[in-house]
Amino acid sequence: MTYEEIVKKAQKVAKETDASKLKEHIALQIDIVGEGEGAFYVEINDGKAVVEPYEYYDNDCKVTADADTILSIFDGKFNVVKALASGNVTVEGDSGKALVIVETIKKSTKKKAEAKAKVEKKTVSKASSKIE
Repeated sequence: MTYEEIVKKAQKVAKETDASKLKEHIALQIDIVGEGEGAFYVEINDGKAVVEPYEYYDNDCKVTADADTILSIFDGKFNVVKALASGNVTVEGDSGKALVIVETIKKSTKKKAEAKAKVEKKTVSKASSKIE
């Protein structure tokens, strides 16, 4: 996966993320190592999450990981404890703020998946009732 594809996926997830309950400003720089190498940032400000393909020098925290780990964050499947214990992720700065962003993404991803499953279930139910 290329750097541009990774950033595009992160931007899509950020656009769909509900950060309305967060009133603080958080800036997290993500450095991708290996395939798709590059840096981008996630910023939460005024209850909105934004991803841009630039470094953020005055960040609260910097996370360094490979593309697969970064994508697992944006898929809502990130296991913080496992990643830190295995050394797949390094964190510099205020790791608590990084956790706030990860948990916010996870919650939004989970809500989206639940809503999608609910729609699919209704569709299957309607199709089943038409068959009978």
